[in-house]
Parts: sequence; structure tokens; C-alpha cells
Amino acid sequence: MPTKQLLIVAHAPSDNTRKLAEAALRGASTDSIENVAVRWVVPLEATPEDVLQADAILLGTTENLGYMSGALKDFFDRCYYPVLERKQGLPCALYIRAGMDGTGTRRAVESIVTGLRWNWAQDPLVLRGEWQPRFIDEVEELGLYMAAGLDSGIF
Repeated sequence: MPTKQLLIVAHAPSDNTRKLAEAALRGASTDSIENVAVRWVVPLEATPEDVLQADAILLGTTENLGYMSGALKDFFDRCYYPVLERKQGLPCALYIRAGMDGTGTRRAVESIVTGLRWNWAQDPLVLRGEWQPRFIDEVEELGLYMAAGLDSGIF
């Protein structure tokens, strides 16, 4: 029975971004990961309780007008204070599907994560420019990395 929980909070408004969220879930659910339960919750449905139960979190967002998706911002608005004191040090990672360069989106999420005092498991993954099939592999690898880190006790 899994002893740790990885929460994926990913906004997926298009077919391609849905493929990314599914890739994160698939990577994190690999058979070789035995002690980690994985859940994908869309940002508008994710609750503070989801975060409080998580041992790590993987965030996914689109770049919208140089900022994170409104859905992910809504998630942070609702969850920030209820989890602030109780989830400091939570390992986290982020992928951004950026049609442009993702800089503003990354900066905004990093600012909130700094305020929450979560710990980056790795630098944010920014998937820039026109859609490329390799984005799916990169996000699947990120999901695997997060689950393997939890499974092995690295974070």
C-alpha cells in the first residue's frame, strides 16, 4: 500500500495540455514506483485538504498573457493561507506550456512558492514555442522524477 502521496495540480484546457497532464500522471505512476499514490486534480477543484495530504506537488500551467493560468492562480488564492504554516518544505516542481518564453509565468509561480516556503525539487520545466511531441516525454520524465524522489526518500 502506498505510503506517500504526489499531488499533480495541472491546468489542461486543450488536447495538448491534457496530454501533458496525462504524461505527468503516467510517469509518476510507473510500476517501479511502489510507495507513492498519485492524483491529478485540476486547479479549480484542488483544495487545501488535497495539499495538506500531499508529500510533494507537481504544478502544471499554461502561459496566459505572460502569467500563469487563472485556474492555477485561483488554486493558490484558495490554498495559500490554509496550507502556509503546515506545508513548509513541501517538495514541488513545475512545468509551463509557454507559447512565448514563459518568463513571467515562471517568475509569478516562483514568487508564490517562495512565500509558501516550498522546496524546488528541480528548476521549472518551460516548454517554449510551437507544440512539439517531445514535450510529452519531458513532462512524463518530470512526473517519474517526482514520484521516484518520494519513493526513494530523496524528498
